[in-house]
Amino acid sequence: MSSKPLDYENLNENVKKTQYAVRGELYLRASELQKEGKKIIFTNVGNPHALGQKPLTFPRQVIALCQAPFLLDDPNVGLIFPADAIAKAKQFLAMTSGGLGAYSDSRGIPGVRKLVAEFIEGRDGYPSDPELIFLTDGASKGVMQILNSVIRDPSDGILVPVPQYPLYSASIQLLGGSLVPYYLEETANWGLDINDLRQSVEQARYKGITVRAMVIINPGNPTGQCLSVANIKQIIQFCHQENLVLLGDEVYQQNIYQDERPFISARKVLFDMGPPISKELQLVSFHTVSKGYWGECGQRGGYFEMTNISPRAVEEIYKIASISLSPNVPGQIFMGLMVNPPKPGDISYDQFVRESKGILESLRKRARIMTDGFNSCRNVVCNFTEGAMYSFPQIRLPPRAIEAAKKLGKVPDVFYCLRLLEATGISTVPGSGFGQKEGVFHLRTTILPAEEDMPAIMDSFKKFNDEFMEQYEDHRGYSRM
Repeated sequence: MSSKPLDYENLNENVKKTQYAVRGELYLRASELQKEGKKIIFTNVGNPHALGQKPLTFPRQVIALCQAPFLLDDPNVGLIFPADAIAKAKQFLAMTSGGLGAYSDSRGIPGVRKLVAEFIEGRDGYPSDPELIFLTDGASKGVMQILNSVIRDPSDGILVPVPQYPLYSASIQLLGGSLVPYYLEETANWGLDINDLRQSVEQARYKGITVRAMVIINPGNPTGQCLSVANIKQIIQFCHQENLVLLGDEVYQQNIYQDERPFISARKVLFDMGPPISKELQLVSFHTVSKGYWGECGQRGGYFEMTNISPRAVEEIYKIASISLSPNVPGQIFMGLMVNPPKPGDISYDQFVRESKGILESLRKRARIMTDGFNSCRNVVCNFTEGAMYSFPQIRLPPRAIEAAKKLGKVPDVFYCLRLLEATGISTVPGSGFGQKEGVFHLRTTILPAEEDMPAIMDSFKKFNDEFMEQYEDHRGYSRM
């Protein structure tokens, strides 16, 4: 029988070449072990509610009323739901063209986009145009829409920080473009050197690649660093000089665990710099309801905002968005609630502040527990998680462990993470899935397990790691920075 179109050998080569480590070999093995009855702690993905974070009360009350609008007609509704949640549900339902079951505009509900624009203006101090804001099914879908518009053929390159979130490497591969890495410096707290950036562009051009865009992830994933204003200015100037569109992945902007470098958007820094650069640099910024103290990953709410993009280009991006007809409407409502939460004086304000502050304060504590825990381990070094949801410790693997991994046909950090999984049930992601310098090995774990569980998890990791090092150590030296 002849092979069929959807047989493996006949699939699109870009599909077969695409890798996504966050749901890769480690995750699949963890899922198998879970089916066999082993307790698994899934720290491989930033999925707060799956690790016990409680949903914020107010947005869930509003969305419940929007999903079941007949409750609004019940004379006893005020006994169950607070008045401000009832009013907000009515406000959002009035913005739709038939409730949550009806398609919206392909860019998203106009009223919600207006709320997003007001949020951006309040954050940055500069007006935002709702017509240049597209609501999306999570930030990932928006990133793919923009990359799809930028990448024309394999000679088009996208500058991506390494270590990087595999969304970028996977999407660029799938769309047939070329990833151009620029390496973050671990010994400088994952800082960025503009000279290294220039070198990356020069090397790409030497290979015939036209670099068209640069990605920044701020705060960093998987590295957890927060960019300073000075660093963002350098990046903006570099993109302006090189005629690159800047893609600002800012989904972790609520997740800040130190006071020295608060989150400042690339858009604010750009406008603070003034003309001509503020009128010329093309910028696309991304945000989501999946992270921060919301953690509503399953709701798939996100947006991107375009700055200095020509009207004709915006029309083309709108055309492509229209193919999917509409972003999911409940996710849009969540986005509207995130950018316009309860205000002082509202019935639900005190509870909302108490819940959101409690989550962020606990995450700050967990970031410290995890960093200190890793740094107490043999042959493990870890920078403090300044922001986002992850720790990215370097594992200094002994040569014998590297040799054992190679004999099994495994990348060394995959070998280590698999052994960790089998021994402890902790499911992580090997650093090789994010990119790293040759001969250096890491793993990524979220800081999301419950605060009360964190000491036991770190004790379990330490016990495994120190026994692993004892087994393979022969004092001939280690992989290192």
